[in-house]
Amino acid sequence: MKSKSLVSIDQCSKEDILRILNNARKFEANPNRKVLEGKVAATLFFEPSTRTRLSFETAVNRLGGRIIGFSDASTTSSSKGETLKDTILMVSNYADLIIMRHYLEGAARYASEVTNVPIINAGDGANQHPSQTMLDLYSIQKTQGRLTGLTITMVGDLKYGRTVHSLIVGMSHFNPTFKFVAPEELKMPDEQKNFCDNHGIKYQEYTEFTEDIINNTDILYMTRVQRERFTDMEEYERVKNVYILKNDMLKNSRDNLRIMHPLPRVNEIAYDIDDNPKAYYIQQAHNGLFARQAIICDVLNIPVED
Repeated sequence: MKSKSLVSIDQCSKEDILRILNNARKFEANPNRKVLEGKVAATLFFEPSTRTRLSFETAVNRLGGRIIGFSDASTTSSSKGETLKDTILMVSNYADLIIMRHYLEGAARYASEVTNVPIINAGDGANQHPSQTMLDLYSIQKTQGRLTGLTITMVGDLKYGRTVHSLIVGMSHFNPTFKFVAPEELKMPDEQKNFCDNHGIKYQEYTEFTEDIINNTDILYMTRVQRERFTDMEEYERVKNVYILKNDMLKNSRDNLRIMHPLPRVNEIAYDIDDNPKAYYIQQAHNGLFARQAIICDVLNIPVED
């Protein structure tokens, strides 16, 4: 990596990614290792989170570290007007590592520039979510037996979806083909499409979510329409249920198809799919523990033994 912080997936070379995924495999085989004994991790969540926060905290606990921090910014001095810089500098006095989620794009990068304590970006606005990308890559590798040459269909909120933005960058090393399915209001931004063009990545855009698209897909990556990103609630109501994946839509899909979702879901995946062996979103979330253990050790330069 270019720095000891992880604020964006584009910091990671192909070799970095493969090293972290290999270490995630080691942690899945043995997640309880006391390599963080004597170290303190601060979890600063300025925006709500369940899976990301709990999996990071579980990762630290299973590695033998201690946790400080908050999950509700209204209980902190930021509610009194304290700047992000001052918050980061104060917390840096107490912690060996800062794991931060923030509603402003670029907040994690800014934090990494004002402190020498490693920062792990746990999501900044609609921008990046690199630890989610690592667990997604690990999940794809586990289910497909490879990362190269796969067709990945992304469905739903592709405009504000930081998970899909980061996954495009992470997969760029492995010759993917993308299918982007979104309504006009939520289509993939030009920045991400330009990235694909500049890296020779094939993609197609669709507004209709059809069985034909599903049947030619290896990874079906569903996303929810994020109410919290909308300023116009009428627009949200118009698009919130535009795509719903139902069990009968999978009847002719590939045997290797796996359905992923960064969670939480709302209505975009019908509950009867939970029992389909192609559903993988719960296991995907479980993989987050091992990927995040690997990331923590990577930014702290802690070797991971077999």
